[in-house]
Amino acid sequence: MTHTTDPAFEADGTDEQVTRGETTARRRKGVHRRKFLGGMAGVGLGAVAAGGATFALLADAKGNKAGAATNTATLTVPDLLEGTTSGSTTTFTLEAKTGTAEVLSGVTSSTMGYNQSFLGPTMKWTNGDTVLLNITNSLGEDTTVHFHGAHVPAKMDGGPQVAFADGETWSPTFTVKDDAKTLWYHPHALGTTAKQAVHGLAGMIIVEDDSTASSDLPSTYGTDDIPLIFQSLATDSAGDIKYNLSGYLGNGLSFPLLLNGTNVDDTTLTFTATKTRTRFRVLNASPSDIITVQRSDGGNLNQIATDQGYLTAATEVTSIRLVAGARAEFVLDLSDAVTLQAVVTTGWVRGGSGTYDVLAITASGTDTPDDLPASLNTIDRYDTSDFTARTITLGQSGTTMTINGSAGTSMSSMAMISSTLGSKEIWTIKNGTQLEHSFHLHDVPYQLVSVNGEDPTGVDLGWFDTYEVVGGGSIQIAMEFTDFADDTYMYMLHCHLLQHEDEGMMASLMVTES
Repeated sequence: MTHTTDPAFEADGTDEQVTRGETTARRRKGVHRRKFLGGMAGVGLGAVAAGGATFALLADAKGNKAGAATNTATLTVPDLLEGTTSGSTTTFTLEAKTGTAEVLSGVTSSTMGYNQSFLGPTMKWTNGDTVLLNITNSLGEDTTVHFHGAHVPAKMDGGPQVAFADGETWSPTFTVKDDAKTLWYHPHALGTTAKQAVHGLAGMIIVEDDSTASSDLPSTYGTDDIPLIFQSLATDSAGDIKYNLSGYLGNGLSFPLLLNGTNVDDTTLTFTATKTRTRFRVLNASPSDIITVQRSDGGNLNQIATDQGYLTAATEVTSIRLVAGARAEFVLDLSDAVTLQAVVTTGWVRGGSGTYDVLAITASGTDTPDDLPASLNTIDRYDTSDFTARTITLGQSGTTMTINGSAGTSMSSMAMISSTLGSKEIWTIKNGTQLEHSFHLHDVPYQLVSVNGEDPTGVDLGWFDTYEVVGGGSIQIAMEFTDFADDTYMYMLHCHLLQHEDEGMMASLMVTES
């Protein structure tokens, strides 16, 4: 796990393919400068000449850790934050604070968390309810809290315009318009998002609704509805967690993988399933690395949701690939023990790689669940023939990252996209670099229209807010701007590789009245 050399590799020009969970677990054609070693354990390759210098992805292969864990520990399930209801409003109280935790096993790191030293509690919101969040900043520096994937007014979205200082309390309130889905919350201030998030400021949000699908699926938190928050981080031997380019290029780094805040490099966590059917909500809260979830026996997962809610039906997949910031949900019907693995693939200049046995599930349920619902959701595919078309170009100049040629390191310097309430748009997200990007859009969900020139299939026909854009590739997405307009506060669109975001790959989106 500790690397004292920095082997740099030049891109060989080979077009590689990436795997994402689909009905056939197919690999897409596309330009992806990445080779897969040891099954799906990836080593990032690619050299990008920029500003007269060459910056190469560095390989730090951890190797295949599957079956090699020397320890076991019980899976920690994040606490469920209890809200206080008065009238029609439920109030949640959070404090962003500093603390210490073991990120590298046996070593104490300085960390941050919500209401605790590292990570944060899970919140449950219900469609149609009004929520109020009282969030106090005790970090000693500015912060924001962004509700990633939530459809809320721009002023309540937690973008950099609403950053608040140490000692202050921010109190956004809104009606929950989202249907059932898995969201998360994390910082989003200019230039400090990576630093604060990698130190532990992240938590899950579960949105519930009264749909038939929701009533038919497991929903008892901590029993048969289980959050899995993955973080692939970087730290030195003293436990100092790295978050920027100079930190990641240091010598002697380790790249620990954490699940719900526990290091799983040499530890397989255990969970006893007391219900035969168990639902898992997976979040990749890593700053840059890609996490693929699969079974150690090669069996199927029944995926039921993407970032933005239910698929039309449960879909059998062999793996679920999540870029930084993405989420998915799946269920397992457990008659025998199952071990879940995480495959880590370097997403940035350097990072984790390898296959890990992360969760050994013991089946102890005696109930016999009904068949999964034949239908979970109705997804009407957009006819984009009369949609407004835009091109969003992800670029770089040296170590500065850009969108449409502008570096969004300040509100005044970033490119701005202007739209109107009710507008229906189709965007081509073009990756003008040979680097990996994770495209995230605030405010509304989007449908994939094409991925590297191919029509989406399988789970890619669901709703998203975060999706992979491979080096030299492109995606087309379609969306409709509904409900919220503002001529002062803006949403963001950006790469969710947090270092790229902080280095300027962020633009603003202003939605005004038509």
